[in-house]
Amino acid sequence: MGADSSAAAAASGSEIYLPDGDLLDLEPYEGMEFESEEASKAFYNSYARRVGFSTRVSSSRRSRRDGAIIQRQFVCAKEGFRNHNEKRTKDREIKRPRMITRVGCKASLSVKMQDSGQWVVSGFVREHNHELVPPDQVHCLRSHRQISGSAKTLIDTLQAAGMGPRRIMSALIKEYGGISKVGFTEVDCRNYMRNNRQRSMEGDIQLLIDYLRQKNSENPNFFYAVQCEDDQFTGNVLWADPKARSDFAYFGDTVTFDTTYRSNRYRLPFAPITGVNHHGQPVLFGCAFIMSETEASFVWLFNTWLTAVSGHHPVSITTDHDVVLRSAVMQVFPETRHRFCKWHIFKKCQEKLSHVFLKHPTFEVDFHKCVNLTESVEEFESCWFSLVDRYELRDHDWLQAIYSDRKQWVPVYLRDTFFAEMSITQRSDSMNSYFDGYINASTNLQHFFKLYEKALESRNEKEVRADYDTMNTSPALKTPSPMEKQASELYTRKLFSRFQEELFETLTFMASKVDDGDEDRITYQVSKFGEDNKPYYVKFNVLKMRAACSCQMFEFSGLLCRHILAVFRVTNVLTLPSHYILRRWTRNARSSVVIEESSADVYTNYLESQTVRYNTLRHEAFRFVDEAMKSSADSYDVALTALKEAAKEVLNAAKNDGRSSAFSNGRNKVASAVQDDMDKKIQQLRNEVERASRKCEVYRANLLSVLKDIEDHKLQLSINVQNIKISMKDNL
Repeated sequence: MGADSSAAAAASGSEIYLPDGDLLDLEPYEGMEFESEEASKAFYNSYARRVGFSTRVSSSRRSRRDGAIIQRQFVCAKEGFRNHNEKRTKDREIKRPRMITRVGCKASLSVKMQDSGQWVVSGFVREHNHELVPPDQVHCLRSHRQISGSAKTLIDTLQAAGMGPRRIMSALIKEYGGISKVGFTEVDCRNYMRNNRQRSMEGDIQLLIDYLRQKNSENPNFFYAVQCEDDQFTGNVLWADPKARSDFAYFGDTVTFDTTYRSNRYRLPFAPITGVNHHGQPVLFGCAFIMSETEASFVWLFNTWLTAVSGHHPVSITTDHDVVLRSAVMQVFPETRHRFCKWHIFKKCQEKLSHVFLKHPTFEVDFHKCVNLTESVEEFESCWFSLVDRYELRDHDWLQAIYSDRKQWVPVYLRDTFFAEMSITQRSDSMNSYFDGYINASTNLQHFFKLYEKALESRNEKEVRADYDTMNTSPALKTPSPMEKQASELYTRKLFSRFQEELFETLTFMASKVDDGDEDRITYQVSKFGEDNKPYYVKFNVLKMRAACSCQMFEFSGLLCRHILAVFRVTNVLTLPSHYILRRWTRNARSSVVIEESSADVYTNYLESQTVRYNTLRHEAFRFVDEAMKSSADSYDVALTALKEAAKEVLNAAKNDGRSSAFSNGRNKVASAVQDDMDKKIQQLRNEVERASRKCEVYRANLLSVLKDIEDHKLQLSINVQNIKISMKDNL
């Protein structure tokens, strides 16, 4: 009959069977014949598309003679019920259970093969026990989501041009005249692009492994690993060169796992692991190629990387806003503070709320202020709900999702942890894009190696230049403060500039005591002139020389804030206490010279001890005066007499050069001996510092000579290149 030839044609060419002419509304019936099993399947699927349901193959029966299939049953996708296999699910937690789709529908089509080779319908059930899908939603049903050959060609072309699945789907919808006419969803497009990328890279991935093997043979400290499951290569590769492993030892307190490059905007599923060096520059700790983006893959990657860096866990880690990544980080780094990249969330915001951006031009600014400029959890919460109410977004699913995760990306929840960032109010904490400017949407694996090495060379050169500038130039001081001079000699140029900014700002801040607390812990209110309504609170332990500010800048960035520095100013703390100088921010962050460091610490501790003694005496004196003023006139006279007697004792002690005391002659001798011994040790250490400084001068001179030779060599190469160009022009 007519259906046979049409079905056969569909089976031989088309992926979806579409009857012609008067067969367009044809319904299956018993006795209906087809030339093949594929033709019957295509016809039933075409009928299902027209009616509004999805199909699947349910059962089959084979011939006892040759094992060929002789009977098939096609059913509605909602046929039967989910099979709960107790053995398979026992003692295993299902983290993301699938939705229930089967409801026991009986609709089906049964076909069997005749002796003639024809297939005939032996049974047909029309009725469904569920609602059918309207025509404009049929393309969402599984059996009808198929990418045609022409669509694949267009996707391949646009993917090669660097377009992502969202933009490609927009182009397809425009090309075909609607999403229902495209025939598949964005998820299908994304999966096709991922599989397409994996197929194209499977042959090239061996190039990467060969490159890593060569690097390892040249230097055994070059680490690399390849993930295999059941002796099968999964495509996931991780490596860390010797410098990356060494850098982690100095700067591995905070880490960024940058998976930006694995998005469909790039051809490379590439993920660098980076940090921040003592100049505030991005530094590389390792790299990975991720072909399988599963939780197990990320767990393997993190564990393998820990092996490369001697198992030291970072204090904090920053990643994409990704559920799978979060689960992997929780398993491998349970004690590490995990943060989602704020820049990534802001970028997603532009996509998810594009209609709000167009309708309300002020929304973006208000959103940034809410996230970046709020100073406390209470202020953020109030600002957030005011924002979503003002723009009528309280029920927006994506905003609700990121609000639920606010403790992992909003700054006010993260300031108590070190992330090596220079500002707590910056607009964006973009991932450290180590390879930006080198790897882009057109980069393939064959070009990757050269660009990778070029990026390493450029980054290393920038660090050498920053080291050179730090060691050979002196920053201009803005104040006569001993603390500023001390910081200029300790910090790198970039970090000193940031510290100097905070120190200079203290000139516009006032610090006033609001609570004495206990004997040695005082609370100060710090606010800018004219902004008393925006106070910060600093708790200062006089005896231990430790301060904590409500802004938590030191905890977040490792640099003291202007508020603590303002308190130091009013309490006559003249130098930075050693525990507020993080080695990772100093010019000697990579240095192994112990003498210079220890001697500097002794000198700093000596200055600190002088400040501590001053503050202790001052604190006790004021407390004594306060108590005397609260008492009667007789107590006042007693206090005044005691102060005069104390003044006489201090004068006597000064005359005896600190070697006698009104209370104990024996203690004086011991104190004198200790003081003399300390003076000798300090002098010895100063001599050692001078010797170390002379050595450093020699090293510095040698380094300058080497840099000069390099510059001369570059100049000579440039001259040679120009000569060659001139020669080529003359020949032409």
